[in-house]
Amino acid sequence: MSENKDTLTITDNRTGRTYEVPVEDGAIRAMDLRQIKVDDDDFGLLAYDPAFKNTANVRSDVTFIDGDAGILRYRGYPIEQLADNSSFLEVAYLLINGELPTQDQLDGWVYEITHHTFIHENIKQFMDGFHHDAHPMGMLVSTVGALSTFYPEAKDIGDADNRHKQIVRLIAKFPTLASFAYRHSVGMRYAYPDNDLSFAGNFLNMMWKTTELKYEPDPVLERAMDVLLILHADHEQNCSTTTMRTIGSSDADPYSAAAGATSALYGPKHGGANEAVLTMLEEIGSVDQIPDYVKAAKEGKFRLMGFGHRVYKNYDPRAKVIRQLAHEVFEVTGKNALLDIAVELEKIALEDEYFVQRKLYPNVDFYSGIIYQAMGFPTSMFPVLFAMGRIPGWLAHWQENLLDSEQAIVRPRQLYVGEGERDYVQVTDR
Repeated sequence: MSENKDTLTITDNRTGRTYEVPVEDGAIRAMDLRQIKVDDDDFGLLAYDPAFKNTANVRSDVTFIDGDAGILRYRGYPIEQLADNSSFLEVAYLLINGELPTQDQLDGWVYEITHHTFIHENIKQFMDGFHHDAHPMGMLVSTVGALSTFYPEAKDIGDADNRHKQIVRLIAKFPTLASFAYRHSVGMRYAYPDNDLSFAGNFLNMMWKTTELKYEPDPVLERAMDVLLILHADHEQNCSTTTMRTIGSSDADPYSAAAGATSALYGPKHGGANEAVLTMLEEIGSVDQIPDYVKAAKEGKFRLMGFGHRVYKNYDPRAKVIRQLAHEVFEVTGKNALLDIAVELEKIALEDEYFVQRKLYPNVDFYSGIIYQAMGFPTSMFPVLFAMGRIPGWLAHWQENLLDSEQAIVRPRQLYVGEGERDYVQVTDR
């Protein structure tokens, strides 16, 4: 047994050989397993980890999550403090640059984002080519990818100034593409950006402006939109962020990588959870029906959506923020009929030993869908809103991956379990 506490001693029972593997930051390097061989012709031991449930493939200083304690921090700052005190664009600056900006830096950053919100008219024409009932998320995937053809200089990813310009463009133009996708899907004329408004206020303007000369967003809803974007801005190595890093590892431009990340978010297991919560609440229908549905859930006959999380084994810190936000929004919009069901369902679940023992606490999706619905967003826009909030996190990870000397083009190994060598048989003889 080694005296060094920062190593792992492995005995291969196939050969009787013992190996000492360094432990760093609570992990071993998978390549250190390659020395474990049965004979000289052996490729070496591989780690098999479907869905990467226990494999770290990056070192990152962007976001910290402690799922057992219910902690989420961006660059060290608790999500609760950022939601209470910061703006989405300030959080975006923090994620991209690593530090909160000074007032001058923030003013310059906001000015840059504000003055890059317009999109080329040809992109608008491109969007007009979609069928009238095209899903907004499908349109967003396509138009984000199309931006790479309008900004071919984006391929020069080694130039820091050029990277900065593309990052600004993506954050700035995402709400424009998102709102235009919605307006197209409902047959409304596009509403152009208003540089006098905040980031969130301008998005609401592009979503809802009709005949008024100047759209004035409700300050409560404007702030709610900003907080919702902050809560979704990053969440460590999730499916879409991993996709962003994977595509970026081939030195693809950020627009192409972001289109891939948006596609990953399009999947219902990733970006559709809050819609599933709404569907569940509508099925329950009324507060007096909750006990029957809770009983069915405990018997495995019904699934409670919005409870539990692959990472969090405690109350999702974002859910605490969003729960309070829901009540503030409903003061303006009027109470969503589903809120009473959600509040009572949460209360019962948190007091029920079945859910407590399994650590099935409400997550961020439990209340976000109700808020979006109250603000007038159709369910088809829910993943679009998710993507709009997540774009600075994607870009922060894309850039971090690019500048990490340990990273290379992603190419996982596989365990081949198919047929051995076979001779081809002509079709007439099969």
